Amino acid sequence: MKKIVLKISGMTCSACSSGLEKYLNKQTGIISASVNLVLEQALIEYKDDITIDDLNRFVKEAGFKSLGEFHENEENKRKVEKIELILFSILSIIILYISMSHMVRLPVIPFLNMMEYPINYAVCLFILTIPYLFYGFEIFKKGLTTLMHKNPNMDTLVSIGVIASFLYSTFGMIMILLGDSMYVESLYFESAAIVLYFIKLGRFIDSNAKEKTKDAIKDLVQITPTKALLKIKNGEKEVTLDEVKKGDILICKPGMKVAVDGIIVSGTSHFDESFITGESKPSKKGKDERIVAGSINYDGYIEYKATNIGKDSTISEIVRLVIEATNTKTPISKIADKVSGVFVPGIIIIAFLTFVMYLILGYDINDCLTHFVTVLVVACPCALGLATPLAIVVSEGMCAKNGILVKTSETLENAHKIDTVVFDKTGTLTCGTLQISKTLNYSQYDEKDLIRLVASLENDSTHPIRNAFISYVNENRIKLDKVISFKNLPGVGITGKIKNDEYYIGNNKIFNKLKINDDYKEDEEKLAREGNSIVYVVENKKVIALIGVKDIVREDSKRIISELKKINKHVIMLTGDNEITANTVADELGIDEVIANVMPKDKTNKIKDLISSGKKVMMVGDGINDAPSLAVSTIGVSVSSGTDIANNSADVILMNDNLFNLLNLIFISKKTIRNIKQNLFWAFFYNTCMIPIAIGLLSWLDINMNPMIAGFAMMLSSFTVILNALRLKRIKLRRD
Repeated sequence: MKKIVLKISGMTCSACSSGLEKYLNKQTGIISASVNLVLEQALIEYKDDITIDDLNRFVKEAGFKSLGEFHENEENKRKVEKIELILFSILSIIILYISMSHMVRLPVIPFLNMMEYPINYAVCLFILTIPYLFYGFEIFKKGLTTLMHKNPNMDTLVSIGVIASFLYSTFGMIMILLGDSMYVESLYFESAAIVLYFIKLGRFIDSNAKEKTKDAIKDLVQITPTKALLKIKNGEKEVTLDEVKKGDILICKPGMKVAVDGIIVSGTSHFDESFITGESKPSKKGKDERIVAGSINYDGYIEYKATNIGKDSTISEIVRLVIEATNTKTPISKIADKVSGVFVPGIIIIAFLTFVMYLILGYDINDCLTHFVTVLVVACPCALGLATPLAIVVSEGMCAKNGILVKTSETLENAHKIDTVVFDKTGTLTCGTLQISKTLNYSQYDEKDLIRLVASLENDSTHPIRNAFISYVNENRIKLDKVISFKNLPGVGITGKIKNDEYYIGNNKIFNKLKINDDYKEDEEKLAREGNSIVYVVENKKVIALIGVKDIVREDSKRIISELKKINKHVIMLTGDNEITANTVADELGIDEVIANVMPKDKTNKIKDLISSGKKVMMVGDGINDAPSLAVSTIGVSVSSGTDIANNSADVILMNDNLFNLLNLIFISKKTIRNIKQNLFWAFFYNTCMIPIAIGLLSWLDINMNPMIAGFAMMLSSFTVILNALRLKRIKLRRD
């Protein structure tokens, strides 16, 4: 199975995108296709025996054009469109003046006076309208093609209306040339031309607005430099990114950007990673630590080994996931697509019924045709098609810019519906870094010597507790002793000899192992109640110390728990730790419900139980250790740093580990859905009001409409939806 994002040209409304999507999904070899109107892209999963040429052909058969695979660094060239629009704006003013100057009491061009020179008048408008037919050729092509494929869209409505107006007007011109000057009142050349002009103008405005919604994605694309400094035998060499290979040693000097993802091999510096994490505070990085392409090196000289380049880089992966997220369909978007699918055929039927009704009532063909074309033009579902995808793209960009990587738009829609938030403890509510908390020393050693003995033994261990002791000796610059006869004791601890003394380091199972009495239960329980993991230190079968090691609670954990409670979210802590330690941390954070002593498999079952009881569960945990739980929850949130984004099973990744982004995610979700509902309301309200006027049901109140006004009104409705969606950019997020 393969996956590709194609750039699509020619989509103008939701009926276009949904029609193309339906057509692609019908084709043999395509597993799934999702078409995004705003980004003008199609996300396609297909079998290995299908080629890109086949996909391009399918798109063409559906009435659109594939511009090939989407590339992050491509630019839209719009100069030709701008020039065309300017020229046709001038031409539209000329046409309107010729056809309507007498109606607004402006001086009439003498030789084009419709009453005195009807032939001149008719032929001139005919000639001036011809360029518009070429200007709108793509509209006719797509409109008729989609009609042939039984997926009529906005272009179909416009095409039928404009062609009908032009053909009838051409017939009128021929009758004038044959001597029947009465047909001068039955010319609609200006309507056909101006409707096409307003459609093109509206699309140009739409296109500009769509580009603004993609600003955050463009910022990510453009963040990486175009060149890198390659370390060579004789010094350094500037190369393009295409020349960088995996494993190359690159140089980054103060003020420069990191060229590709890599691992520092020498040097230390502070890096600005705000573009990916949303965190403005520079982070200090040294040897063996990862750095991300696009990071700004503040103050140090470093050398780093290239690890991920090109499409494998973190930035490319984020861009891909954001693009895919905006290409996925939310439930509310699918409803809008279904409505559009029946809306366009319904409008065509209404337009024809209106035409027939006026004929039956005895109106002349001019009035019948005017109402027919007006209904078709005014009801074009542009606003309906833009209502959902515009809001989603703006919100996805907002999330990405603030370090919240949302993988699907459905996740964005559902985030505000969450009623239960389940936190893993270690690495989520706590820092995930063990530290020595308290030492009960029963020996003659001072504390530093005691820790030196333990650290010397733990140095050869692979247990996470090792890090607490190694960090201590590194910070205090303590030299370790030589250990011989080192052994791991599974489920118990470790053992080894220093000089002539035998040591055991581990949990209380040491007593059974050595067959000695445990006289330290009270001290152990006291340390456990304080949230410590207990380390016994035994020298020559005699307990010389109890050391409490614990994870430090994150600074923002208590506040985020409090804020979640304020918005009526039930908070649960789910951990593999013992109940005493878990309850201690929970009491400190203000968490009322704790589920402790659970293995990863049991965590998954607990999440399933909550969901089966009707809860909408957000699981927040480590992207690797808690992968099964994250995958089965309603929304899985990973607080990992995102180095393995593509393999992460979470729906959301907090790139900066800032738990307050949980509140931001819920807030953005709530605002987005409200914005979409507002957009859909205005889209439906517009059609509800305009269609009756176009039919002529309000003519008794002297409220009427012609095709030109209908085209202008349609453009304004789309513009209203665009402006409303762009309001999401003004959302103020929490920075705590």
